[in-house]
Amino acid sequence: MAASLQLNCKPFAPLLLHSKPASKRVPRFSTVRCCAAAPSKSYNITLLSGDGIGPEVISVAKSALQLVASLEGIEFKFREVPVGGAALDLTGVPLPEETLSTAKDSDAVLLGAIGGYKWDNNEKHLKPETGLLQLRAGLKVFANLRPATVLPQLVDASTLKKDVAEGVDLMVVRELTGGIYFGKPRGFSTNENGEEIGFNTEVYSSHEIDRIARVAFETARKRSGKLCSVDKANVLEASMLWRKRVTALSSEYPDVELSHMYVDNAAMQLVRNPKQFDTIVTNNIFGDILSDEASMITGSIGMLPSASIGESGPGLFEPIHGSAPDIAGQDKANPLATVLSAAMLLRYGLGEEKAARRIEAAVLDTLDRGYRTGDIYSAGQKLVGCKEMGEQVMKSIDSKVATPLLLISPTAEERRGVRAEESFCFLSSKRVSITQLRDLYEYVPTDDPLSSARLLPRRVH
Repeated sequence: MAASLQLNCKPFAPLLLHSKPASKRVPRFSTVRCCAAAPSKSYNITLLSGDGIGPEVISVAKSALQLVASLEGIEFKFREVPVGGAALDLTGVPLPEETLSTAKDSDAVLLGAIGGYKWDNNEKHLKPETGLLQLRAGLKVFANLRPATVLPQLVDASTLKKDVAEGVDLMVVRELTGGIYFGKPRGFSTNENGEEIGFNTEVYSSHEIDRIARVAFETARKRSGKLCSVDKANVLEASMLWRKRVTALSSEYPDVELSHMYVDNAAMQLVRNPKQFDTIVTNNIFGDILSDEASMITGSIGMLPSASIGESGPGLFEPIHGSAPDIAGQDKANPLATVLSAAMLLRYGLGEEKAARRIEAAVLDTLDRGYRTGDIYSAGQKLVGCKEMGEQVMKSIDSKVATPLLLISPTAEERRGVRAEESFCFLSSKRVSITQLRDLYEYVPTDDPLSSARLLPRRVH
C-alpha cells in the first residue's frame, strides 16, 4: 500500500443503510481511513491553490478527495504548482511553463482562486487573471459548466423571495475560449480626432459554436430536455451566426426543446422567474455575466462549483468565487464550492460517479446538521470557519457514506407529470434528501445504497 495511506489506516467495512457511525469523533485531516486492499485505480491530480483564500479551500477539497479515495479503492497522486499571483511572486509570470506542462500531463486540475489587490496595477500580461486565461487556452477547455441550484437548506439565504428562489435548478453552459475575450484585432489606438481608443473583437467560427452547442444539447438531454440559447442576434453579427448554428444543430436533438432569448431579457428573467430555465448556453462574455448573476440566486457565490472541459485532455475544476483577499488567512472562507468542484472533477473529469456522490452527500449532510460559514449563516445555525466546515464534511464522508442522500431524478418523460411547484426536487447534481421526497415520490432503493435509486413521482390526477 502506498506510504501516503499507511498513516492511521484501518480496514474499512462498508456501513449498512441507516447504520450509525461507530464513533462520534471528528476525523482530523491527518487521518485517512482506507480499504484493506490496494487501490485499483490511480489518477494524477494537479492542484493549483493560487491566491487569497485559494490555499485554504484547496486544502479542504484535497482532504475530501483523499478520504473518498480511501473508501473507493482509488489512489490520487497530487502535485501542487503555482499559478496567478503566487506564480508571479515566485517566477515573474502568472503561468510558468512547468505549471502548464504539469497540468497537461495530469488527469484533472483543481484550482482554488486567482488574483488580489497586490497585483492590480501590473501590466496586463503580468496580471494573475492572464495566467488563468492562458491556462484555459493551454488545456483547450472550451465548455464551462456552472450549476446554480438553490438547496432546500439554504433557500432563506437567497436575496430573492422564497417563492421565487425555491426550486431553482439550472445549468449555464458557457463558451470559454472564444469571443470578445480572445478575438483579434484588439488593443489601443488613436481615432481621427486624436483621442485614445480601446477596441476588442467579438468573433466566433461555426466550429466553435457547434462544439459548445453540442455540449449544451447533451447536458439538456440528461436534465429536463430544455435548452435556452442566449445571444444578441438583433444587433451583433456574431450572435446572428450563433443563433443560426444552434438552430441548425437542434434537428439532431429532437428530444430537446430549444428556445432563444436576448441577453438583456435573460438577465431580467433570471431574477424575475429563474425557474423557467433549466439549461442555458451562451457565449463567453454573456456567460461570464449571467452565471455570476445566477449564482447569487442561490444565496452565496461560495457554494457554487464549475467544470471546464474540452474535447480531450484534463478538465479544469474550480469554484466560481474569487480570491477574497479581504478574508484570506482568517479562516472565514467557505470551502464548499471547492469541495463540490472536487465532486465535479470526479464525475466529469474521471468518471467516478459513486465517489462524486459521496462528497455531495457529505456536503448536504453537513448543511442538514446546521453548520454554516459566515456567508450563508442565519440565526439558529452553527457558525464555523473554513477548517471546521472542512472537518464536518470529513465527518459526514466518514460516517454517512451509506446514507442514500443523493438520488437520480426521474426521466424527462416522468417529470412532465409532476407539478411545477415540486420542481425543487430536480437538482443539477441530483442532490435530494429522502426526507424531502416522502410526500412527493415513492422511493425504491437498490441493493447498493449509493447506486442510482429509482424515484417514482406521484402523478397529478
